[in-house]
Amino acid sequence: MPQGVDAGVYSVHTGEAGLPPILVVDDNHDNAEIIRQYLEIRGYPISVAHNGDEALALYETVKPALVLLDVMMPGRDGWEVCRIMKQHPLLGNKVRIIMVTALDAWDDKREALQLGADDYVEKPFDLPTLAKTVQRNLDQMRVAT
Repeated sequence: MPQGVDAGVYSVHTGEAGLPPILVVDDNHDNAEIIRQYLEIRGYPISVAHNGDEALALYETVKPALVLLDVMMPGRDGWEVCRIMKQHPLLGNKVRIIMVTALDAWDDKREALQLGADDYVEKPFDLPTLAKTVQRNLDQMRVAT
């Protein structure tokens, strides 16, 4: 992370191509920063949260179209955050949530889908695959509306 940059919450900016906002949630600051930089270069407006409470606060203000959500975090884990986001009365049916996690057992994938997650990416992942998953989910959202 560049010196002088707050490790907390990043502000949202509008992508030049009018791309929808994305919220990246990961307690590992390096992972979050790598994903943020990779997607911002592609024009996506990115917000970053490093725990479940930050993620839920940003969810209300940013109203992201897509959330990249880590599962294993201290405090509110990704399972709980996913459930809360999907149950939101105004935003829950307008957001796609992609779980990004080192958990790769079938039971974990099933639980993610049962809680409302729309997709699942296993760590370690390569960035081009993650970007394709983001694009696929945004395309599916456009078709559904």
